[in-house]
Amino acid sequence: MCILELEFLSYLDLSFNDFDVISFTTIQHNITHASNLLYLDLSNLIYLDLSNNEYSTLQMDNLDWLSPHSSLKYLNLSGIDLHKVTNWLQAVNTLPSLLELQLSDCKLNNFIINPSIEYLNLSSLLTLDLSLNNITSQLPNWFFNLTKDLAYLDLYHNNIHGEIPSSLLNLQNLRYLDLSFNKLQGSISDGISQLPNIQHLDLYRNMLSGSNIPSTLENLSSLNYLSIGGNNFSGEISENTFSKLSNLDWLDLASSNFVFQFNLDWVPPFQLSGLLLSNTNQGPNFPSWIYTQKSLQSLDLSSSGISLVNRNNFSSLIERISHYLDLSNNSLTGDISNLTLKGDTLYLYRNSFTGGLPNISLNARDVDFSYNSFSGSIPHSWKNSKDLLFINLWNNKLSGEVLEHVSDWTQLWFVNLGKNEFSGTIPIKMSQNLYVLILRANQFEGTIPTQLFNQSSLFHLDLAHNKLSGSMPECIYNLTQMVIFHRGGSMVGSIELFTKGQEYYMEYADSIRKTIDLSANNLSGEVPSELFHLVQAQTLNLSHNNLIGKIPKTIGGMKNLESLDLSNNKLSGEIPQSMALLTFLEVLNLSCNNFDGKIPIGTQLQGFNVSSYIGNPNLCGAPLNNCTTEEENPKNATPSTDNDSIRESLYLGMGVGFAAGFWGICGSLFLIRKWRHACFRFVDGVGDKLYVTLMVKLNSFRRN
Repeated sequence: MCILELEFLSYLDLSFNDFDVISFTTIQHNITHASNLLYLDLSNLIYLDLSNNEYSTLQMDNLDWLSPHSSLKYLNLSGIDLHKVTNWLQAVNTLPSLLELQLSDCKLNNFIINPSIEYLNLSSLLTLDLSLNNITSQLPNWFFNLTKDLAYLDLYHNNIHGEIPSSLLNLQNLRYLDLSFNKLQGSISDGISQLPNIQHLDLYRNMLSGSNIPSTLENLSSLNYLSIGGNNFSGEISENTFSKLSNLDWLDLASSNFVFQFNLDWVPPFQLSGLLLSNTNQGPNFPSWIYTQKSLQSLDLSSSGISLVNRNNFSSLIERISHYLDLSNNSLTGDISNLTLKGDTLYLYRNSFTGGLPNISLNARDVDFSYNSFSGSIPHSWKNSKDLLFINLWNNKLSGEVLEHVSDWTQLWFVNLGKNEFSGTIPIKMSQNLYVLILRANQFEGTIPTQLFNQSSLFHLDLAHNKLSGSMPECIYNLTQMVIFHRGGSMVGSIELFTKGQEYYMEYADSIRKTIDLSANNLSGEVPSELFHLVQAQTLNLSHNNLIGKIPKTIGGMKNLESLDLSNNKLSGEIPQSMALLTFLEVLNLSCNNFDGKIPIGTQLQGFNVSSYIGNPNLCGAPLNNCTTEEENPKNATPSTDNDSIRESLYLGMGVGFAAGFWGICGSLFLIRKWRHACFRFVDGVGDKLYVTLMVKLNSFRRN
């Protein structure tokens, strides 16, 4: 608890803290209930910033506490949950001196005001930020009558729909207007050109339409930032559109339907720092006017149909880009190995570049050169780019060892070197921040480093189709992402996902989908039991190796498994009954092993066809043939070859025993005379007794 009685304080910035509760003593109102409590007595405050308490649950039920602070000129409550506040405009109306109001990301959902308010006046307000909320209504006409001096208005990323009111033209002092990422419809009237001071205009990602937008823009001579892409505008864009826009610094026409008509020798009156023309029809020739832009820091011409360039001008241009370069999804060709790209974000994927990889700068962070025909090894200079976070070289013709480079990239969280011809061993020393590691379809050999299974953030591991050998690491598998459920997913770069017997292109690798694929190597030994403790994994593929041993019962705990492939190994024993608990399993392949016994009964396991189990001669039960008694209980049954052997031994023993007994008695009579005479006397005596007895019985019968 903290109590502040600062009667003469005029400036207070408490942003970027972790308060759970803030209470103002003028009105004993708690914002929420928690332990980190702050009491404030601030009657003369002019500047108040409580924004960005990012790790707390700070929320306000109302803004009534504002009314005593009539001297406030700056108020920032961004990031505080205000979804229960329905009268925020009414509360703000009690601050007649307010110049700047920041309510970004406050979960506001309306413009509604109390009907009892007859007069709403914020005439002193110059800056209003309501971005990143959930305002779902239309823009009311009166909204632009709040103040005529408003210079900055940000409504970015709400759900505002309907048309832009004509009353917008009342804001003659407006310099900054951001209405992007909403659902605004209709056309933009020519009246927008009557905003003489507008410098920043962002209408990106709405549903605006019309063909008059080029003429509307022609007179906005103060513009330095223009973003109108992602709408349904049409019409022709030519050099006349920009003839008066000499102050233009940033131009975004991405994802638009404009027809671009520029003379080949046109030299614009501006020098841009940013140009975004992705998903537009620019090709097949690279727009020649872009070569004249000497100050470009960001250039996005992805998916624009470009295939032909002026080699010298093109090389010079892309070497100048110092921040963001995206030329992906075109048909660009040629060898750029002699260039040094200075941008920190470099996207050249899905083109047809050949030759060696270009050099990259020390500050490179994101590099995606996938789906090209680059060859040779990774340039030695790349190892000096210590800040690399993301590298994707999938599907090229690259070769050589990568140990030296990967060991130096200690910040990496995404590595995709798959579908090349890289060789050598997998580095032992790698970044501890990895989310994704793909080395699939290369020539890597040696064992799998134990350190790979201590990557707590790793959720996608693909080492399939290499020459890896030896046994899987016997260690505690500290892959926390695959053990503990995380509600929010991490979105990283695009990948090819191999699961359920299919290949899927994923625009973003999502940590919700957890994968381990070690298939098509030369791994041997038993599968470590620790692997089956990764209960959040959804895809597990160990097929086409030389693994032995049994499937442990603990596999039943992997209840999120959707695809399990253990085929083409030398695994044996019975299929655990616990596998019947894998209710999300869609694809199962246990074929071509040495499993025996009966397939456990369970709707899930019986639902797969015969191909999931074939190649296991001693395995039976649905969907295979019915089991015999011996097949169903392989532990109690004696194999037929053993039965024959035992039977033969029994008969042989009986024969030997009879012979030994016979010759033991007869041989003794033959060799020992006393025994022989005694035996003869015994036999004669028995014969005489039998004769006498028989005669007595006969005479008695005759007399009767």
